[in-house]
Amino acid sequence: MNIIWGKEKSSLTELAMTRRSFQVLADLRAEEARVLLNSGRQQGAFYLVGYAVECALKACIAKRTKRHDFPIKKTDRIYSHNLASLLVEAELETKLEIDMKKNLDLATNWNVVKEWKETSRYERKGLNGKDLYKAVTGTNGVLPWIKNHW
Repeated sequence: MNIIWGKEKSSLTELAMTRRSFQVLADLRAEEARVLLNSGRQQGAFYLVGYAVECALKACIAKRTKRHDFPIKKTDRIYSHNLASLLVEAELETKLEIDMKKNLDLATNWNVVKEWKETSRYERKGLNGKDLYKAVTGTNGVLPWIKNHW
């Protein structure tokens, strides 16, 4: 349960989420993933850096709405954890396709990142947090690309 402005809120649909909120969360989750990687915690880093991308895409969705608020739940598509679906909802799919044709490193990175699933939190081994972190935050990473559009 989250506390916002002294009131209890139990879900994203009840929280006052804005574009700026998602931008801050994206940066925070990426930083937390870096700290976990530096501590040798690959699985935790994998999980959190995926959420950084999710939050960044949701910032792009919020940018398209009134005063940059995240839309009240009208459809499960924008409340999804599926990064490819969120890319479509953010209206960035065509831009990414064009940019990936010009930048093969970005294409390689997106192909790594799009496979992230929020259910990875239940996996105890086999997740390469270092590779995902690099694909998200590195040179030609997905997060810097998204930030150009948020």
